[in-house]
Amino acid sequence: MSKSNSLEHTDVVFSVRFPNVDETLDQDKEWCWLTLGDERRRVRFHDYNEVYQVPGLYEKIFYEMLKCNSPEVVCRLLDGELKKAGFDARKLNVLDVGAGNGMVGERLKFMGVSELVGIDIIKEAKMAAERDRPDVYKDYFAEDLTDLNPETHQALETEPFNCLTTVAALGFGDIPPRAFTQAYNYIASPGWCAFNIKESFLSEGNDDTGFCKLIRKMSREGVLEILAQERYQHRIAIDGAPLHYIAIAAKKLKDIPKEWLPEFE
Repeated sequence: MSKSNSLEHTDVVFSVRFPNVDETLDQDKEWCWLTLGDERRRVRFHDYNEVYQVPGLYEKIFYEMLKCNSPEVVCRLLDGELKKAGFDARKLNVLDVGAGNGMVGERLKFMGVSELVGIDIIKEAKMAAERDRPDVYKDYFAEDLTDLNPETHQALETEPFNCLTTVAALGFGDIPPRAFTQAYNYIASPGWCAFNIKESFLSEGNDDTGFCKLIRKMSREGVLEILAQERYQHRIAIDGAPLHYIAIAAKKLKDIPKEWLPEFE
C-alpha cells in the first residue's frame, strides 16, 4: 500500500509517503518517508520530537491520512456525561496529560472549557502547541511527571484541577502508571476523567503496560467510577487495517494510593 499527500503550511512544503509493507507493522513501529525541501528521510511515527518540528506534519499523518478521531470521540464522551450530570463544561479546570500539539485542548475549548494546563514529556510538543495553538493552554509544561522539578510540582499541586484528560498517550511506555498516578492525584475529588487506550491494553493477557490491572483496581476499590465507555476506530494503520481503542469517561472519587504502584511496574 502506498499513499502520498502534500501540505503547504506558510513557507513549509512537505510530502509524506507510506512504505509498501508485506506485513502489518506494530503500531509503535510504523513509519513514513518525509520529503521536506530537497531532503528525504524516514520518520518513525512515535518519534514525536521529529514529527512536531515540522508544522502540520502531525495533523497530516494522523488526522488526514490515517483518519484519527480520538480527540473528537473522547471529548464527546466526556461532554455527554457532563450534560447528563448537569455540569457546565465552563466550570472545568483541565490538566491535559500528553498534550502534544494541543489538538485535544482545542476540542475541549470548543466544548466551552476555559481553564486548561498542558503537560508533555517532549519539549517539541510544547513548542508545537505554542506555535500552532497559542491560545489553548494558559500554561504548558514540558516535563516528566515521574521526575518533576519542585516549582512545577508546586504549580500543579496548587492549581484547582477538577478534570484529567489524556488521549492517545497511554500504553507503549509513553505514560507509565506512576506518571498517570501523579497526574490523577492532582485532580480534586470528586472530579472528572476522560482518556482512551488501545483495546488490547485492556486485556490482561496482552497488557504489559500495567494499565489494565490499574484501571480495574481503581474501579474495584472505589477510586474511579466509569460512567461510559466506547469501543471505536482510533485510526487506520498504514496498511489500512483498523486500530480499535476504548474511550472512557469517568468520575474521580479519590486519589490512587502510592503504595499500589509497585504492583503495576
